[in-house]
Amino acid sequence: MRIGILSGSFNPIHIGHLALASYLVDYTSLDEVWFLVTPHNPLKDADGLMDDDLRLRLVEAATRDCPRFRASDFEFHLERPSYSVNTLAALRRAYPQHEFVLCIGSDNWLIFPKWYKHEEILAHHDLLIYPRPGYPIDAATLPQGVQLVADAPTFNISSTFIRQAMAEGKEVRYYLHEAVFKGLY
Repeated sequence: MRIGILSGSFNPIHIGHLALASYLVDYTSLDEVWFLVTPHNPLKDADGLMDDDLRLRLVEAATRDCPRFRASDFEFHLERPSYSVNTLAALRRAYPQHEFVLCIGSDNWLIFPKWYKHEEILAHHDLLIYPRPGYPIDAATLPQGVQLVADAPTFNISSTFIRQAMAEGKEVRYYLHEAVFKGLY
């Protein structure tokens, strides 16, 4: 199977993540999307990061009813910091029957050369790049094995926005899967 890897903090997972994954399994060559909850992204500050187990439980709750989605704590069991190149190599070893495709936003593609051993990722994996508002990508400039999913829906929503809204006492119910909302309150 072709498995799309959405790796992230999911701090918390929101409807933008779920809508994107739904689009990817319906409109690309992916059979499933695995949500790999990252203990700590080495390129991000750990301040405000919710507990690993809580983030995993929220991803499990949000993906439970979709047979083509899978919540995963795979990175919890790897050496830290969790670099994508190491995670993908471990996935290849653990699941040799699958082909893993890394799914990243256009914002991350623009800083991809800063990723640890990014050339090795490109040597072993296809990438799907989904659009993020404010981060345009010219599909004609992409290397072989890297595809822009230009028609994927975009949402001007982020986990940071949700956490800030929660801290300010704003209503966040409609930005989250119902089970995630209940898990947070």
